[in-house]
Amino acid sequence: MAFNTSPQPVAAGTGRDSGRYTDYPLAMMACSVIFFMWGALTSLNDILIPHLKALFTLDYKQVMLVQSVFFGAYFLMALPAGRLVERLGFKRGMVAGLAVAGIGALLFWPAAQWQSYPLFLFAFFVLATGITVLQVAANPYVALLGPARTGSSRLTLAQTLNSFGTAVAPWAGGLLILSGIMLTADQVAALPAVQQAAYRAQQAHSVQMPYLVLAAVLFLLAVFVALFHLPPLAEAGGQADGRKHTLGDALRIPHVAYGVLAIFCYVGAEVAIGSFLISYISQPDIGAMTEQQASRYVSFYWTGAMIGRLLGTFLLAWLNPRRLLAVFAAVAGLLVLTSMASQGHLAMYSIVAVGLFNSIMFPTIFALGIERLGPLTDKASSLLIMAIVGGAVIPWLQGVLADHLGVHHAFLLPVLCYAFILFYGLRGSKIREAS
Repeated sequence: MAFNTSPQPVAAGTGRDSGRYTDYPLAMMACSVIFFMWGALTSLNDILIPHLKALFTLDYKQVMLVQSVFFGAYFLMALPAGRLVERLGFKRGMVAGLAVAGIGALLFWPAAQWQSYPLFLFAFFVLATGITVLQVAANPYVALLGPARTGSSRLTLAQTLNSFGTAVAPWAGGLLILSGIMLTADQVAALPAVQQAAYRAQQAHSVQMPYLVLAAVLFLLAVFVALFHLPPLAEAGGQADGRKHTLGDALRIPHVAYGVLAIFCYVGAEVAIGSFLISYISQPDIGAMTEQQASRYVSFYWTGAMIGRLLGTFLLAWLNPRRLLAVFAAVAGLLVLTSMASQGHLAMYSIVAVGLFNSIMFPTIFALGIERLGPLTDKASSLLIMAIVGGAVIPWLQGVLADHLGVHHAFLLPVLCYAFILFYGLRGSKIREAS
């Protein structure tokens, strides 16, 4: 998921300064890998959730703390990350983000070695903190890697590669992490103590090598990016009218406040569905398959979002964005309801198809939420990014519902989220005066 959290650059250099030259194709290649990496790291959570649930014999509410911690970092660390990038600059900020994310990935080794769920959660938080810093720094960095007139096309390419990362990672993670036989809590409890310890050690070990490789890649990318010299980035100020604006000023504008709630609902619904897909599809009355086989459908879910983003680029060029958002939200909600009301392949394919209609929601809500705000744009942008915390809250609440009502009926929560996004497209996004 590519969330544009940074102000757009208003000036870009030529690439030559003090006799040094920036190799733009190689730099763009490095940045494209970075966008791919943070998409992959985010969607790998969907693979680790069923793995950790089995490893630590957790209920759904407990295991959904993974997403609560991960996306909670966006809310807690977005403003500190902004201040860090403001102090370091966008390039060094991105290097710092890669380094912090690398440290987070390294922490998965001791977490698995000691079989400590709290340490796993801490590793997720550190990893997400690094990604938050990257979100703040990476988009303007990409825009600098060439002529200003083609900055938007480079950002679109990088964000498409981000979606590609979210599509590929569940497939690869399923092969590496879910390759062994996953036992239920009752089956584990029935094993002798020695076999229980051996089983847990084997399951924990399957996490270590993939995340050790990811840590190495993140650190290498940090070094690679640090070697490039980029010209200073000129930023647009947020006080064009001479006033110092606050977050409260932006939040008093109705279409901003509704937009914050819409982003909260969108991220929450998308993450909640992805988090439950493996557990849902592997059920006997839905897909009747192993968790490793079900992980391929998580890839299909995120691939749908990538395809939808490409199609949405063309649709949004000639269709009203508010109406298109409303249509996509309505279809997504109906697909979830169809899955809840059915079983077998219909239930499975209808829930996977939701990914296609999630595709345009974030960029469209974001654009509508900052529409015609002038000097308040930066404040509204910060609020909209902080609303990504929906990915921390909604999956956990769905976990509570799943523990009491079952996974099938717990999808009612995403339906309610899509209903609010439908309202935002039809009514909530209209421009009104501040209250």
